[in-house]
Amino acid sequence: MANSFTCNIVSAEASIFSGSVEQVIASGLMGDLGILPGHAPLLTELQPGPIRVIFDDGKEDNFFVTGGFMEVQPNVVTILADSAARASDLSEVAAEEARQNALRAMNEQSADLDYTRAAAELAEAVAQLRTIQQLRKKAGKG
Repeated sequence: MANSFTCNIVSAEASIFSGSVEQVIASGLMGDLGILPGHAPLLTELQPGPIRVIFDDGKEDNFFVTGGFMEVQPNVVTILADSAARASDLSEVAAEEARQNALRAMNEQSADLDYTRAAAELAEAVAQLRTIQQLRKKAGKG
């Protein structure tokens, strides 16, 4: 048990995951963060992207968050996500469609364009596609 810690991933809708893990890898604002047992306490904002949870036996579970915060304490990592889903539940077709819609909205020269919202939707769609591609690569190797 000394080589593991508790990880909780929750969103406004539900608790997505809770269990004992060996490592958590998340997309922070300054880049990917790897959390191992004994990590120093930390509070950081997360950007849209994958969360990898690696178990003691080397198996892993993959999730996607649209943003939020990660708190690291001596024996617990808590991810408070804006929204979260298991990576295997993501739809590549829907993510690609969302990416194209966001690009189209950003390219239109409309007065009622909410550029900030379109950019956020584009970032989320690209992050979903990245998560799906990482999951596909992992499945191909395993």
